[in-house]
Amino acid sequence: MKITRKEVEYVAHLARLELTPEEAEEFTGQLGQILEYFDKLNELDTSAIEPTSHAIPVVNAFREDVVKPSDDQETALKNAPAREDGFFRVPKIIE
Repeated sequence: MKITRKEVEYVAHLARLELTPEEAEEFTGQLGQILEYFDKLNELDTSAIEPTSHAIPVVNAFREDVVKPSDDQETALKNAPAREDGFFRVPKIIE
């Protein structure tokens, strides 16, 4: 599978990335190598291999939930850069 410089520039445009001509050329080569490797992987017969979600068995590594007291409001707000009426004050981002 071959990738063209035009395709790289199109994807960069979609991602809102500005690439120099040198970067576009470099990424075209790198992405081309990645796609060539995928083509090699597609040649393998994987029909006898059972699908897995992880390469190794995964067990739940979470600790047990333990109820314990929470910080009081003053402690929670102690390092807040700004607070108002007992809450964190954050800048408005939606107009």
